[in-house]
Amino acid sequence: MTLLSVNDITVRYGRLTALRGASLTLNEGEILFVTGPNGAGKSTLMKAIAGVVKPVGGSIAFRGETISGRSPEDIARMGFSMVPEGREVFGSLTIEENLRLGIGMRADRDQAARDLEMVYSIFPVLLSRRHQHAGALSGGQQQMLVIGRALMAGPKLIAIDEPSLGLAPKVIDDVYQTLVKLRDTIGLTLLIVEQSATRAKLTGGRMILMRSGEVALEGDARELASSDALKQAYFGYGEHGK
Repeated sequence: MTLLSVNDITVRYGRLTALRGASLTLNEGEILFVTGPNGAGKSTLMKAIAGVVKPVGGSIAFRGETISGRSPEDIARMGFSMVPEGREVFGSLTIEENLRLGIGMRADRDQAARDLEMVYSIFPVLLSRRHQHAGALSGGQQQMLVIGRALMAGPKLIAIDEPSLGLAPKVIDDVYQTLVKLRDTIGLTLLIVEQSATRAKLTGGRMILMRSGEVALEGDARELASSDALKQAYFGYGEHGK
């Protein structure tokens, strides 16, 4: 069943067109990677879905309802959680206080205690340090925290912008193992922005490559990540090196 449908959206920042007729679909339980060079429009796409920026053309539907023009809070209450680039933890708050911030976006707050237990079972290090300030966590632990905070909103779909940024390879492996486990155990749908296609190749799922605000390529993540077509689309040259 289609969970998210982005149809021909255009986003502008003043005279700059950041997205040009971008489209994608995402089914329940899928993992979809969005890759491409800097300035391709990947983060703008995420912000448009989240309601942070408003498209000037096209439409976005989530769970069968049009969400174009709705506020980020309304979209979050429908079951969409976003983990922004750079993690954005609140360092002066405790780990548990950071996690509880996610509750404000959900309609069924009575289930929050259950989900807090789930987050702590997934990330035991957060449980052991739950009363410590979040600013004392390592980069990998902060990534766990913001994923946990997103889970506290009771989402159907989590969108994560550059989860590998600034992390050691072993930590990245741990983060992705957790994400795949969440997909397999609770049916969570994942939309993941990564500048490199390497992680998509290791994880699997589907992948789109963006360039100059457009979707340039789409297909199976492992197949595309291993293909010359991806390199050609990424760097903007064709069969004859143009």
